[in-house]
Amino acid sequence: MRSLEQLVRFGWAQALSCLFPIVIFASLALTKFIPMPQMSRYDWLLIICLLMQWWMLKSGLETKDELKVITLFHIIGLALEIYKVHMGSWSYPEEAYSKFFGVPLYSGFMYASVASYLCQAWRRLDVKLVQWPSQYLVVPLAAAIYLNFFTHHYWVDVRWWLSALVIIIFWKSWVNYKVGQKIYRMPLSLSFVLIGFFIWIAENIATFFGAWEYPNQTEAWSLVHLGKVSSWLLLVIVSFLIVATLKQVKASPIKEEPVNVHNPSLYGYDNN
Repeated sequence: MRSLEQLVRFGWAQALSCLFPIVIFASLALTKFIPMPQMSRYDWLLIICLLMQWWMLKSGLETKDELKVITLFHIIGLALEIYKVHMGSWSYPEEAYSKFFGVPLYSGFMYASVASYLCQAWRRLDVKLVQWPSQYLVVPLAAAIYLNFFTHHYWVDVRWWLSALVIIIFWKSWVNYKVGQKIYRMPLSLSFVLIGFFIWIAENIATFFGAWEYPNQTEAWSLVHLGKVSSWLLLVIVSFLIVATLKQVKASPIKEEPVNVHNPSLYGYDNN
């Protein structure tokens, strides 16, 4: 019963942290099957996302610092979307007033929702990082992963080399999180894989509801290729590294000392 209680607490914290993505999925489903008045579907999705963002900030579910992180991810995601659509990786076939270079502006919120989840889960589960690598390794790695999404169209795709670097650099890194009064720990690389896999599942749901369209889904919807997990895994790593770096900027100085999971002396991070 104790384990079940902890599982329920963990699930509830995760559900609250996923509130923004849940609203996006619900809106995708609603606008797909119900005709929307006056404006196109993409325009309505943008309005819904903006209202949701405003409500989360107004209600206190999101902090101002978290909003800054989410805005950064919106810009990063939108830039990637414009490039990928231009290269034909996927498309947004419906018309809308809010499309910019073929990309509806609401699409940036799908990336922002990942940042929203990370920020809120970090706060709700009181996440602490153990043996976090030097920023001289973390920042160039995040930049290289993001740039590879652009350069692999013209140059060698080095995602597997970058994945190997992630394993090497974060081999000794752990993430500690609290459920109730109990502290759990997980290898950081494993958390990357798990989040990336669940985002791949979310991607299948999103494409089913017509959030965007891959070339092989033009005639009829089909399962997103499992190989996309590697892309989402790397994107999650970039997201996590940016969030962790921004939190470290606001954090107190890190004490490099051994950590006992039963009585942890962890790196201190701001919960905002």
